[in-house]
Amino acid sequence: MKKRQKLGQHFLKSKKIAETVIDSAKPSKNEIILEIGTGKGILTTLLCKKARSVISYEADKKLYQNAKARFSNISNLSLKHGDGFKSKEKFSIFVSNLPYSKSRNAIEWLMQKKFSNAVIMVQKEFSEKLVTKSKKDRKAISILAQHAFEIIPVSTINKINFTPPPKVDSIILHLTSKRIISQDLIKSVHQLFSYRRKTLKNILAKFGEKTDSTQRLAELDGDEIIKIAKQIIKK
Repeated sequence: MKKRQKLGQHFLKSKKIAETVIDSAKPSKNEIILEIGTGKGILTTLLCKKARSVISYEADKKLYQNAKARFSNISNLSLKHGDGFKSKEKFSIFVSNLPYSKSRNAIEWLMQKKFSNAVIMVQKEFSEKLVTKSKKDRKAISILAQHAFEIIPVSTINKINFTPPPKVDSIILHLTSKRIISQDLIKSVHQLFSYRRKTLKNILAKFGEKTDSTQRLAELDGDEIIKIAKQIIKK
């Protein structure tokens, strides 16, 4: 359990909230669902009742073995041990109670995948970064997420609904894929944000580009930042 807490993983214990997650995903009998983080299976079993097939990854060996023993009779469930973020599974819906420590990497991984929609649970503070419209509060992940997804907050989940309880509340988010983003674009946007307080003239000079603009990166809207990031990739 201490290892799971270190990773920022907390197990959902409310079946009602689990049903909210499933309903938000809108699965049909034609869907292939990928779940990362089987945990104790509170989401897994419900997903199997709704979808054609469910692929569920669990990195913790003991939790994986417990799940295999408990859910061996579910014919449309494929349980796998390992890091699901290294998998190359094809899926139409993604569902996960993301470990807090892996949230940013998980979102960037999802940006590079083809899927229809996803429902994730993330730390409230991280959720606010993803959806913020404030130029002052934006991070690179904010620009990338809003470019890749249509993001709708579904519900706030009080920390008492998890075991062990985290220090903060969580948010259920529904993501609809708008476009697939390349690893190069993700890297480029992060590079730009390392210079976010500098002028465009000074930033682009670092990448061998020229402009007379004295605007700062922090003053631009998301689409303008993505355009500059793509320009840098071509160099």
